[in-house]
Amino acid sequence: MREEVTTEPRDVSAGVAAADSARPDAAAHARLNAGLEAAARDVEATLDALLPRPGGRHARVQEAMRYAVFAGGKRLRPFLVLEGARLFGAPEAYALRAAAAIEVLHTYSLVHDDLPAMDDDDLRRGRPTTHRQFDEATAILAGDALLTFAFEVLADPATHDRAAVRSELVSLLARAAGSDGMIGGQMIDIAAPDLQLGPDEVIDLQARKTGALFTFACLAGAIVGGASEREREALLSYSRDFGVAFQISDDLIDAEGSAELAGKQVGKDADLGKATLVSLWGIAAARAEAARLAERARDALSGFGPQADRLRTLPFYLLDRQS
Repeated sequence: MREEVTTEPRDVSAGVAAADSARPDAAAHARLNAGLEAAARDVEATLDALLPRPGGRHARVQEAMRYAVFAGGKRLRPFLVLEGARLFGAPEAYALRAAAAIEVLHTYSLVHDDLPAMDDDDLRRGRPTTHRQFDEATAILAGDALLTFAFEVLADPATHDRAAVRSELVSLLARAAGSDGMIGGQMIDIAAPDLQLGPDEVIDLQARKTGALFTFACLAGAIVGGASEREREALLSYSRDFGVAFQISDDLIDAEGSAELAGKQVGKDADLGKATLVSLWGIAAARAEAARLAERARDALSGFGPQADRLRTLPFYLLDRQS
């Protein structure tokens, strides 16, 4: 049976020692950075070609869509799609469309998260949030348009020549983004300041709000590439541990980081009284747990060859990120 994320803080010194011994070397990090940069370029070119060009009396909402999508970012979710697809020899044109779909859906979630009714943020990726750059109504419509556009892209025959594959991608993304996934996590997050959440509840919240889209990203390439059930299970295990490690690293940035480096407001969780694994366990123990999860995510891919090395390195990249 697969061990779940712990709900008690790990031994800090053991976690730090394990992380130090398990970290990939500088060459592995260089290969990962090169892969991330190449994936971002390719996905952004695909997004530029796919997103509607502003025109007509409704041009403003299309301008806002593009403003939000091309605000920068690491494009981690598209990278996961592309790397997964390469493991199974999927055509790059198919994989890029699936990668573009998850990125526009993720962007919609950020646009709506930033709204005054949600997190009320003024800064995203180092520049004004969409509702500050345009207006609140336009931001809502732009988010709605990006959400629906993601499914338009996946349902198009250009995404895969088999309708069953396209249908599976649409269904998986709908579940990941819906009321039992990302939306459900956001609903819990809104209520969180008035709740007494323990580690189990925080992990459930984060698995829905953040982890569900990472799961789609890790499985989409496998679906496009016709992976076996066993191969999908390995990527599913990877995605679960990667997702929690990512969220811990995000919470560490909120607790310790600066708005200049993070490209967004920090310290909001503490200001709002929201429970995170960092607030429940402390910085050192949460960091040690993130390191343990990075190791376990790497080990989930032991059945794959060297072509999975960048995916193995990626969880450790999270441990030192500042944005």
